[in-house]
Amino acid sequence: MGQLDEIDMKILSALHSDASVSIPELSKQLGINQSVVYSRISRMQKRGVIEKFTVHVNEDQLGLKGAMVAGLNVDPKLRESVLSGLEKLEEVRLVREVTGRFDAIVDLRGSSLNDLNKTVYGVIGNLPGVMHVEVFTEVSRRIAPFRFRLVRLPSA
Repeated sequence: MGQLDEIDMKILSALHSDASVSIPELSKQLGINQSVVYSRISRMQKRGVIEKFTVHVNEDQLGLKGAMVAGLNVDPKLRESVLSGLEKLEEVRLVREVTGRFDAIVDLRGSSLNDLNKTVYGVIGNLPGVMHVEVFTEVSRRIAPFRFRLVRLPSA
């Protein structure tokens, strides 16, 4: 497969919005022949552009209404240990290593803000190598729709 084009971007945007859509429905939505849609998706999977199809869970419906983001400063010598410890916590949804004020940004979900505070300050803050934790409580969340645009990928 050569470079991605506008058709690929339309397919990716539609799948990102709802990966459960059938090929016939996607074809109809985009006004693109079914066989073209199928072959494009297949080629993007083979190339690694599409890594997997997954489900987005509404955690509020599961009673996980508390959401926080924690900024961590980490001892570089214990970085791997801290990251491993974070990955084991059921409240942790995403860990990003970043530059700037913090070394890592951690997204957390739990049944309540009180429970998350206990996790952040009682567990994460006490992980060997965590030097400082700062918490940001999520007040609201908006997820902007992804609209992929044409990019130039290196040749495979």
